[in-house]
This record gives sequence, structure tokens and C-alpha cells, in this order.
Amino acid sequence: MGSPFGAGLRAVAAIYTSVARHPDLLWQMVRREVAGRYRGSVGGMAWALVLPLMMLAVYTFVFSVVFQARWAGGGEGRAAFAVNVFAGMIVHGLFAECVNRAPTLVLGNVNYVRKVVFPLEILPWVSMGSALFHAAMALAVLLAFLLVQQGGLHPTVLLLPIVLLPLVLLTMGLSWFLASLGVFLRDIAQVTGILTTIALFLSPVFYPVSALPEAYRWAFHLNPLTFPIEQARRVLVTGGAPDWLALAAYTAAALVVAALGLAWFQRTRKGFADVV
Repeated sequence: MGSPFGAGLRAVAAIYTSVARHPDLLWQMVRREVAGRYRGSVGGMAWALVLPLMMLAVYTFVFSVVFQARWAGGGEGRAAFAVNVFAGMIVHGLFAECVNRAPTLVLGNVNYVRKVVFPLEILPWVSMGSALFHAAMALAVLLAFLLVQQGGLHPTVLLLPIVLLPLVLLTMGLSWFLASLGVFLRDIAQVTGILTTIALFLSPVFYPVSALPEAYRWAFHLNPLTFPIEQARRVLVTGGAPDWLALAAYTAAALVVAALGLAWFQRTRKGFADVV
């Protein structure tokens, strides 16, 4: 079991165990996290559906009516640009919500730190569960819009979870790392918001990679958000199959990031109580 294959299996098992060991606790905390965000508002959880609907309406008006924009490389119709942008925003939003919250996850739950038996490693999963809920609400709005616009949905939409799974793993790895680092270096929480905003404009959210000059495309492919955004658009909007070979390579890299992030978190958690 000293081989890289054995180490890989142990890493996958550790990641799976981090979420599967306490399913009831995780489910309760995610529910509380989502409900707490809308507690006290008149609309309640209906805002989770209304807000993405409003955003899609804004994108459609601004890009198709005001700017008369067209999506480079295809996409006929007035709303094609807005649909592609909205698909990219869903992917970026999933990533950004988790990364932005990660540095304060432990600091915001100090009462759990001093409980020896509490599994602190599930805190990033709680954040991910909340982000997935909001991404699902936005996706429901997008699919309804595509159903009306195209008269149906591509069967490839069923492949979206497979496309997004590597991004979830990558984001979890970064969340574990940032959650730990945020305990010892409080400035991290100020930096992540800036970085995710920069990532919004340096990712193919408002444009496809094909619209960039050839000389710069390689740099954008180094961005970990580029691949899932482009592949999500392919299965949702154009009806194409994912690039399976690239998806396998991305998944392997995401597993490495997730395993390293979890290992770092578990190794440093012993010092949390001394700092908080």
C-alpha cells in the first residue's frame, strides 16, 4: 500500500469519509445554514428562486437589448448571450461562495473547536451544501428559460453533475486549506473576495475562450474555472458531450487538491483551540 495507487485510494477514502461519516449532522447543518440566510425576510426561501430569476432577466435585457451582443462562435437569438453568461455565473458562483466563506468557517464556529468530538472537517461541506442549493435554484431558472427558448432541453443536461463534481472536489480542497489558514492568518478573509472577483473577469464567464486571441488562450486554460465553465455550457446550452479525456485529467488533479487540503486541515486543527 506504499504505492501511489494505494496513497490515492487512501486519499479518496479520506475525502469520502469526511462527508459520509456524519450524514445526519451534515444534513441538519446545511438545512440550518440555508434557512438561516432567509430567516426574517418576508419572501423567505422563495428568494432563492426569485433572485436568480431577476438576474437572468437583467442579463437578458442588458446583453440582448442594450448591447445587442451576440455570443462569439454561435448562439443565435437575442437571449443567447445572456444564457451563456448565466451558465458561467452559476459555476463561478458555486466556487466563489465557498472560497469566500472558507477563511471564517472555523472562526465563526469557535464553540465547535473546543468540542473534541465535533468533526470540524465537515464545516466546508456545510458551506458547499449551501452553495450547491443556491446553484441548483439558479440552474432551475436557467433550465426553465432554455426549455422555453429552445422548445426542449438537451439530454446532455443530465451530465452536468459529472462535469461539476471535479469542481466541487477542487473547491473543497481549497476550502479546507483556507479554513485552516484563516485561523492563523486573519487577513486571508480580506483577500479571497478580491481574488474571486478577479477570477470572475479572468474566467470565460462573459466570453468564450474561442473569442480570445490564440496567443492568450493557453493562459486562460490554466485557470481552474475555465474547464468546468466551458464544459457546463457545452452540456447545458449546446447539447455537446463533455471532453471525457480532459474531464478525467481534471478530476485526478481535483482529487489531489482535495486530498492535500483535507490533510492540511487535519494536521493543523490541533492548533485551532490555542489561537481562537
